[in-house]
Formats: sequence, structure tokens, C-alpha cells
Amino acid sequence: MLHLCSNLHFSIKTWSFLFIFFILAFYTTVNYHHNSPPTSLFYFNTFISSATNYTLATYLRHLTLHPHLAVILHFPNGSVLSLALAEPGFSLSEVVKPYHAYSPSGSAYGKPCFLNYGREKDYIALGANGVKVKGCVGIVRRGGGLSRNEMVEKAAARGVQAVLMFTEGEFEGGVERGTVMSGLGDPLSPGWGGVENGEKLRIDDPLVMQRFPSIHSLPISMKSAEIILKSLEGPEMPYEWRKSLRCSSSGRLGPGPIMINFTYQGEKKMATVHNVFAVIRGSLEPDRFVLLGNHRDAWTYGAVDPNSGTAALLDIARRYVLLMRLGWNPRRTIILCSWDAEEFGMIGSTEWVEQNLVNLGSKSVAYLNVDCAVQGPGFFPSTTPQFDNLLTEITKKVNDPDSEGTTLYERWTAANRGIKIQRLSGVDSDFSPFLHHAGVPSVDMYYGRDFPVYHTAFDSYNWMVNFGDPFFQRHVAVTGVWGLLAFRLAEDPILPFNYLPYAAELQILVKVLLIAVDWIQQFLFFRSCDEILLFISSLVFIYHLQSLTFFSET
Repeated sequence: MLHLCSNLHFSIKTWSFLFIFFILAFYTTVNYHHNSPPTSLFYFNTFISSATNYTLATYLRHLTLHPHLAVILHFPNGSVLSLALAEPGFSLSEVVKPYHAYSPSGSAYGKPCFLNYGREKDYIALGANGVKVKGCVGIVRRGGGLSRNEMVEKAAARGVQAVLMFTEGEFEGGVERGTVMSGLGDPLSPGWGGVENGEKLRIDDPLVMQRFPSIHSLPISMKSAEIILKSLEGPEMPYEWRKSLRCSSSGRLGPGPIMINFTYQGEKKMATVHNVFAVIRGSLEPDRFVLLGNHRDAWTYGAVDPNSGTAALLDIARRYVLLMRLGWNPRRTIILCSWDAEEFGMIGSTEWVEQNLVNLGSKSVAYLNVDCAVQGPGFFPSTTPQFDNLLTEITKKVNDPDSEGTTLYERWTAANRGIKIQRLSGVDSDFSPFLHHAGVPSVDMYYGRDFPVYHTAFDSYNWMVNFGDPFFQRHVAVTGVWGLLAFRLAEDPILPFNYLPYAAELQILVKVLLIAVDWIQQFLFFRSCDEILLFISSLVFIYHLQSLTFFSET
């Protein structure tokens, strides 16, 4: 499959991974038969007992051996300062240069202005302080609920020339790479699979061009952002901005008085991406699929993102092979998926889903996604509601990685004062095409949240063993939950789904809507709320229905 990947620099070594995965695929497609096979419970317990942190650490070590422009300040006194984009301790020959994929090439020369998170209310605050951003180079910090694309496009809509984007964190020299394209998948085949020799749009087609930002952007380190922010004059920042800002600044918004000379020259080229699959064919329902997925491409070394998940997927494959050697053959088909080009807009998974949309929508039992398996402490699952009970039950079978003699369920519920499962409302990993395009019930899991080396060169094996998971027990926990979920979904005679949480959640939303409509009636003097209520309820129902898939077994 050919896909558009602007500024694509794949430095990770995929062929060794492909070799390992194909070997696993060979073993997992072999059927083993015994006269008196053990029970399903025996295989379930064997999967649990075969956990090993040493194996996971070894996988991650091998996966992270290799990693898969300048801005110039002009000061009023005539002096010039170049802001290097290289991260301290790393050579640009070994890691990809910090950049935003799909950002247009070009130059900008203007006064910098601090835009906070680049939200609507931030621009309102700037206007209230008399700051005119048109013609400026915007300095924005990541966060605030906006994607990179939204930050850049909102700036472009207000006449900002270019955007420099930084991330606050413990590693002030780290630079967060990422994509600024809107939407998912290959922009040349929107809505259909980008197969070889298939139909493609031209790169200058309006449908393609609207996916890309209209102004230039570039990521910079927090250290570089501090140099700029300390030099700003103009009105004072709002108190809330100064209070939450983690880097040093003058406390001013700008514009100027310094000038930024910004030049970015990117490279557009076509590249072939590779998805890799290993299949365990089901014995009784081979046309029903349980899919486990993780992406393989990384911006740098990717110890957390995505190789902690890749190591977990490889270990699940190893443990399933062990079960098959003992005679296990699941009732339904299990597919282990390794996606490519996720970092460029979830291209690998989206194109495959679009190509196989009909079969996936009608035959998939579930898609279980793990991206950054381990980022730090704490269990953070997100699911469509029919998985709530099953996930809770599985966590009672897995040991907590941070408390000896305690189950994951006990620690998880104690930390949250009960069960806390998020919903999959975002589009931030490979579950999105399955859930939002094909309506496949989905799960996404993380251990830890918001790690400080995201998309930087510091996302390395050393960071993992020093900060993220020194003893790799969190890897063991995520692998256990992930693998046991798939085991139950592939093995249980009746799918272990419970749709009561759907009904309960919809009832809560209806109550919220009634309160909102009542407020509208009282304060905006609407005579009738029937049409409003019907319209809003329909939108909510459609939103939830997109992930609701019924099966004959239930």
C-alpha cells in the first residue's frame, strides 16, 4: 500500500521485528490436537502463570536499540541568537529532526506573541488585553484539550504567520514531534483503502489540501520557549496563565520587541508502510474476530510510545504459542495486529479498516488496543460500555505491579474510590478507525498517564528502567489484562458482554439534557423544547450507537 507521509523519516529497524512476528505467525497458525485437551480454565491459569518481566524487558531492549532547522531571534540592539532544535545528548544523525509532519514549508519574519494554549478563550483574553496577533509568530504550549492541528488552524484563522509549539515538562531540552494533519488515514484516499494501484486523489485536490495546515509550524523545546518568553514585552499575562506556566517568562504577552526569523523546509514523498499480522484461527467460529493491536512506528526510540505496547503484544504471542503447544485452540479467531505509520495520522490501521470495512463491521467481536502500555503508575482503561464488567472481572485475576499481595482491582478501585473506566471519545490511537468507522466495540489501556518524554529523544530504554517501570512489573500487569481479555472474548461460548452500563449511561445523559433544555426554556424564552430535545437526544444516541454492535450470542 502506498500512502502519503509528508516529511517521512523512518529510522526504526522494522525488519528484525517483522522476522520475529512472522515466526510467531507461523507458530500461531499451526493447530495442535490432543485426545483429551485440558479445560479452558487450565489454559486461562497457564497464561497467567507464564508471565515474566525478564522477557518483556528483553523485548523492549531490542526494540529500542535504534530510533525507528533552526529558529533565529533578532534583538532590538542588533544581536542575533540561533535556537537549535537538537536535543542535548542526542545527535541528529541518530534521531529524526524535530518537526511537524505535514507542516507546509516556508518562511516567516515577525514579532513573537504568547498565545497560551491557542484556545478560543485565549484569543478572547488576548484581545481584551489589547494584543493584536495578526502578523505575529505565535508561541503556544501543548495542552488545553486541542490537537496540534487545531492549534495551528485557529492561529491561521486569526492571521498568525507561523506557530512555534512547546511542551512543558521535566525534560526542558526535549522537543515533542508530531503530526499537524487533520483527520485519520491516507489523505489521498479519504474514506477508502489506499491499496496499490487503487484510486488516489491528486495532492493538490481541495479535499487533500484542506487536511493540511495553511501556515507553518515547528516544535521547540521548553528551554528555547523560555528564551523567547523572557524577552517579551507588552501587556501582562492574565494571572491564570502565569500561575499555570511551568517555564520562566517575563510575564508579558508581546508582541515583540524581538523579531523571529523562521524558516522551515520540509520534504514530501511517498512511502510504503507495512502492517503485520499473526492469526490464530478459531476452531468453532473462525469467521468471528478478536483483534489485538499496537502500532510499531516511533518518532525516536519509542520505549514508551509505542514499544512498551509492542513488547506486551510480543509476549502475548509467546504465551499464546505456549498454550497452543499444550493443546489450546480458541473458539474464535484471534488476530494480532502490528500497525505502521500511526504517528502520521493512524495511516496503517485506518487504511486496513477502510479496505476491510464490511467484514470488520459484521464479524469483529472486539478490538483491543494498547499504545503506550507503560508510562508510569496507575491503571487507566477506556472502553465502550459493554466491556465494563468483563474488564473489572479480569483485573481481579492480575497482580498489582506496585503492591505485593494485592490484585490490580484492589489497587485500582482504592485509588479511584471505585471503578473508573473512561470512554473512547478521542481519536488519539489505533482504536479510532475500528470504533468510529466500523463500529467495532473497543478497549484502550495505559499504565500511567502523560509521561514527560512524549515524542522526544528521551523516550528511551534508559528512561523506562529509571522512571517508567524499573522492574517491568507494570508491563506484566498490562500484558496480563490485555491477553486475558482477548482469551475470554475468543474462548467463552457466550460473549461476556453486558449492555446494562449503556442503558445506565444513556439515562444519565437524558437527565443532563433535560436540565439543559429546561435552562434554555427559562433563560432564552423558548416556547417549546420538544424539537430541541429530540434533536439533541438524536445526536447523543447516534454518538453512542456508533460503538454499539449486537451479536447473536448475546
